[in-house]
Amino acid sequence: MQTPDLQKLLPQVIATAKKAGAFIRNERVNFTYNSAEIKGLNDLVSYVDKGAEEMIVSDLSNIFNDAGFIVEENTRSEKKAYNWIVDPLDGTTNFIHGIPCYAVSIALEHQGEIVLGVVYEINRDECFSAIKNGGAFLNGKAIKVSERKNLSESLIATGFPIYNFERLDNYLGALKYFMQQTHGLRRIGAAAADLCYLACGRVDAFFEYNLKPWDVAAGGLIVKEAGGTICDFSGKDNWIFGKETSATNGLLEKEFNEVIRLHFG
Repeated sequence: MQTPDLQKLLPQVIATAKKAGAFIRNERVNFTYNSAEIKGLNDLVSYVDKGAEEMIVSDLSNIFNDAGFIVEENTRSEKKAYNWIVDPLDGTTNFIHGIPCYAVSIALEHQGEIVLGVVYEINRDECFSAIKNGGAFLNGKAIKVSERKNLSESLIATGFPIYNFERLDNYLGALKYFMQQTHGLRRIGAAAADLCYLACGRVDAFFEYNLKPWDVAAGGLIVKEAGGTICDFSGKDNWIFGKETSATNGLLEKEFNEVIRLHFG
């Protein structure tokens, strides 16, 4: 297997994300709630998710056909040394209800590390991108995390549990602390967008549990390349597959993660 040229891959992946985003945007015009399907408790999907994923998988196979796939809607499932990690429509519930924040998320993973990430937030036409050790960008312009140093002056992003409520009391404890000690919290409804908003300084930290690799892979790399930090709730590096994500602008890392560990153990 040849090592991929990430600089050459990136514009092709961006084009793929935008192509899928255009499909999603067009389908939203006449989409109705009755077109949604139930995958599980509070877990929705539609033909749009599936159609976008099929489109993305087909294009990525042509771009770099030596890679395997880890995808949300399971239209393709095989693991190799390199793997595309794809969420065709992060924020499906927002999409179904007509709330304007949802995104296409595409990452390339190699031996447990993300080496390329693209998140295309469809409604604002914002494309976030990064390659390992290459910086982070929004529509081609370099971005950085915020410079806020204290939780007391920070805005926090999070995602509510929707079906796994085993740690709900832990979560509510952390939520109560951040409500009282920060500028507030935002529940945007798409973890990929949360992480990118952290990367460009709109929010200063983010936490959520029970996330899947396709929710965080691309956005996590973008955070790191923008100067931020990302880890699991114990402060270790198992944030891609460990179903726990805590991310900060770096300056808040110690204070923020102490609160997370206090409430989640």
